[in-house]
Amino acid sequence: MTHWAMVIDLNSCIGCKACIVACSQGNNIPEGMWRKHAALTKPLPESRKRFTLTRSCMHCEKPPCKSVCPTGATFQRQDGIVDIDYEKCIGCGYCVLACPYDARTIYRYQHNFQSAIDRPTSNQKHESREGVCTKCNFCADRIDTGCEKGLIPGLDVDATPLCVATCSGGALSFGDIDDPESSVSRLMSGRKTFRLSTGIETFPSVFYLID
Repeated sequence: MTHWAMVIDLNSCIGCKACIVACSQGNNIPEGMWRKHAALTKPLPESRKRFTLTRSCMHCEKPPCKSVCPTGATFQRQDGIVDIDYEKCIGCGYCVLACPYDARTIYRYQHNFQSAIDRPTSNQKHESREGVCTKCNFCADRIDTGCEKGLIPGLDVDATPLCVATCSGGALSFGDIDDPESSVSRLMSGRKTFRLSTGIETFPSVFYLID
C-alpha cells in the first residue's frame, strides 16, 4: 500500500526558505504559517556549524489531532496523508492543542491571503476559511491530479509537493516509503535518520537525514 513520506537532508538545506515561499504562494497563506524554519547552531571544538531545520505537518501514522477532533473533520487517507474537511471543522482548536509539532493554525480575517499564483488548490475551494483549522496536506491536490495522469510523486514535478519541487538545495525528497525502490527509500538506505518527538509514538511520515 502507498504511504507518502518526506525526507529532509539537513546537510543539504541552505536555509534559502524557497520551500516556505512556495508553500505560501501555492496554498494562498501567509509565509511561515504551515511551513516553518529554524536556524540552529551546534558548538564544535574549533568553530560553530550552522544548519537549518524546516518542518510542517508530520502526517503522523498515529495523529493525535485526529483522535481529539469532535466532528471528524480531521481524517487520515489510506496513503497516510492527514487532511482536514473544512465543511466539518468548527474551529474548536482541540487539534491545535493536541498537535506536538505546532503544525496547525486557525485562520482569522487579519491574515493576508494574497497569492501570486492564480491557481485553485484543495486548500482554496471554499470562499471563506475564517475560523477553521488548516495545515499542510502534502499538496494532496497535486499528488492526486498527478497520479490520475500517470505521473509519479517525487519524480514528476507536477505531482510533487511544492516545497519539494522548489527546494534549491535539493534537501527535500518525496515518495512512497512502502516502496523499497522509491526515491525516498533508496535515499534513506544505509543513512542515519531520525524523526521528531519519537518518544510520544506519533510515528511521523517526515524523516531527517543526519549524515
